[in-house]
Amino acid sequence: MDDGIRTPQALRVWDLPTRLFHWLLVAAVTTAIASGLAGGNWMAVHGKAGLAIAGLVAFRLVWGFVGNRYARFTNFAPTPRVLKTYLRGEWQGHGHNPLGALSVLVLLILLSTQVGTGLFGNDEIAFTGPLAGLVSESLSLRLTGLHHQLAIALYLLLGLHVVAILFHTVVKKDNLVKPMLTGYKETIQETPHPTPAKVGWASLVFALATALGTLYVASGAPLQAETPSATPSRSGTDSSQPSW
Repeated sequence: MDDGIRTPQALRVWDLPTRLFHWLLVAAVTTAIASGLAGGNWMAVHGKAGLAIAGLVAFRLVWGFVGNRYARFTNFAPTPRVLKTYLRGEWQGHGHNPLGALSVLVLLILLSTQVGTGLFGNDEIAFTGPLAGLVSESLSLRLTGLHHQLAIALYLLLGLHVVAILFHTVVKKDNLVKPMLTGYKETIQETPHPTPAKVGWASLVFALATALGTLYVASGAPLQAETPSATPSRSGTDSSQPSW
């Protein structure tokens, strides 16, 4: 006999690569923001954090196509119809809710743009991006200005993200942090709970290789390899590539 009481079930939502990506990104973005605000000698740390973000974002973009069910973009793409369903309180699903999915996609786009402008940027004081030599000085300076302007948008988006987590935890009694630590989410929804397919090693290796390749290119290493270390600069001294 149904007594109307439903026992919560633990559903495995987030795979280990997704969870590691999330917390490493939190650490890298926090470091980038803190070091960027500090300026001065901390800009070297800011650059390294930017490189880490570049590799992590590259990994997540690939993982969004080859990762497990709930990590794939096709599973949580926030279409207008899905958003309307969610806002009416009729959405049932697992993983990212439609608004959360929208924030994830916007954040990935924003971070990609921030990293790109940083790689080619030059503040003429304490920082020169490793790829700044590939563009003109005027374009590099414009990209630096855009980098500073987009930082404000990033602060706002991250602030909204934190507020949303607190709202879900305190008001809706839905802890969003715990599943990202354990991988499991408690649910009592009556919708089917599809078991995420296991991700093959080939998919993981491909995503990691893409991340490492992105790091290599973004660091300016190919440019340094093309330039002989003993080649004198116009002033008669050895030339050197700017480092993060």
